[in-house]
Amino acid sequence: MLDIKFVRENPEKVKENIRKKFQDAKLPLVDEVLELDVKYRAALTEGNDLRAARNALSKQVGVLMGQAKKDPSKLEEAEKVKAQVKADADRLAELEKAAAAMSERIRTIMLTIPNIIDDSVPIGPDDSCNVEVERFGEPVVPDFPIPYHTEIMESFDGVDMDAAGRVSGNGFYYLMGDIARLHSAVLAYARDFMIGKGFTYCIPPFMIHGNVVEGVMSQTDMDAMMYKIEGEDLYLIGTSEHSMIGKFIDQMIPESKLPQTLTSYSPCFRKEKGAHGIEERGVYRIHQFEKQEMIVVCKPEDSMMWFDKLWQNTVDLFRSMDIPVRTIECCSGDLADLKVKSVDVEAWSPRQKKYFEVGSCSNLGDAQARRLRIRVSGENGKYFPHTLNNTVVAPPRMLIAFLENNLQADGSIRIPEVLRPYMHKDIIKP
Repeated sequence: MLDIKFVRENPEKVKENIRKKFQDAKLPLVDEVLELDVKYRAALTEGNDLRAARNALSKQVGVLMGQAKKDPSKLEEAEKVKAQVKADADRLAELEKAAAAMSERIRTIMLTIPNIIDDSVPIGPDDSCNVEVERFGEPVVPDFPIPYHTEIMESFDGVDMDAAGRVSGNGFYYLMGDIARLHSAVLAYARDFMIGKGFTYCIPPFMIHGNVVEGVMSQTDMDAMMYKIEGEDLYLIGTSEHSMIGKFIDQMIPESKLPQTLTSYSPCFRKEKGAHGIEERGVYRIHQFEKQEMIVVCKPEDSMMWFDKLWQNTVDLFRSMDIPVRTIECCSGDLADLKVKSVDVEAWSPRQKKYFEVGSCSNLGDAQARRLRIRVSGENGKYFPHTLNNTVVAPPRMLIAFLENNLQADGSIRIPEVLRPYMHKDIIKP
């Protein structure tokens, strides 16, 4: 969410940013919010003047009533002043009601206007305009066929989609045996990997209040992703970023406590509406999964430095498991409204002979902090910090890349050295 003062001072910049995001339908909102802002501030000024006048007139009534004991003519004057006090009170009530309505509409608009994207973001309407930045590791296509990921898992009796369908419906799964162990091993390794990077390990709440949801994501994303608990002001998290950033709601953080560098484990729950192709079936696009996340709360001047550190962590993690990856710069039209800049990490699929997304790193500027009223108390005053988030690893999607890249010709799975302390073996066999 932008600062209304920024919109006041830079309306054309705000409009140009909307155009860059190919959201022209939102352009009228800028003029509307500026007009409302003028009226709102005028209402506040008039209200303050009326309160001051009311106080002065109320004192005058008291004086006149005292004088009326000796001079009855003062009584009529006192009644006139009383009438003015009542008229002012009625007008004040009217102004307060109007101001409250304007304030609510202003907030709604400000939640809708997208954040200002970084100058480095490529311009384009959708993900077809995303730009490859760099590749890490050599993508290899073996000289033997790579089965579909659920077929690989089934060869180890490691997945049961049918049973999950009977129990929970489509978009769920049972992982079993060595595949389940591998899933947990990857998460444990990712946890220790991030602790080794100096991050503090957390297990957050898996449900959050609606005001936290509103603070961390746009209404559009909220409607598309979140499951709401019936009859409760609680939502199941779609990523632990939501509750980790929410941890600081309404808090004043001493500048000496920055940066906050946290890595968190959680299950994640997402609606994942819409039809998807075969490559997004199986355990690729599902309603429930587990994830290791990383978030940073930092000084504004440090956020781009942390942004580069965060996506590099994911690259390093995947490369340590012998999985080739690449980074993709998200274009303007592919950025969620709160994001300033975002990079996706994609893993190589030998079966598809292409890369696919396994993580996303985002810099949200001060948008989340402003929405959640997270402030920093520093030497030069109070300010909103910047927030960032990035996926460390999200199995079982990550398992697709892992299984395909570590599959051997005999159907076994090679366990990279970094995972052997967690798996207690160097190979798993069907």
